[in-house]
Amino acid sequence: MAAGANIIIIKTVIGATVGVTVGAGLALFGIPGSIAALGFTKAGILAGSIAAKMMSAAAIANGGGVAAGSAVAVLQSIGAAGLSLAAKTGLTAALGSAGAAVGALLPK
Repeated sequence: MAAGANIIIIKTVIGATVGVTVGAGLALFGIPGSIAALGFTKAGILAGSIAAKMMSAAAIANGGGVAAGSAVAVLQSIGAAGLSLAAKTGLTAALGSAGAAVGALLPK
């Protein structure tokens, strides 16, 4: 195998490795962090936040309460308890794989 081909293979592996790392980091830290930044926290919905506006709109649309299983309810559940192990595993697998594919395709 020519030296140039080896360099391309090494760069592809490095790109895929970086992509997996970024994808896994996004799944484990980025998504929960983004949910918290919206105002869905362990202590409840943060006053004046986007989450509070979402909750208000959902309650008005639903006649005074937030429906179980709605986007607001699910996001608050994640904000309070975090993602389940199954969700973490699935998101890490999906986003890690996507990151690896994108990283491997980056220009050499």
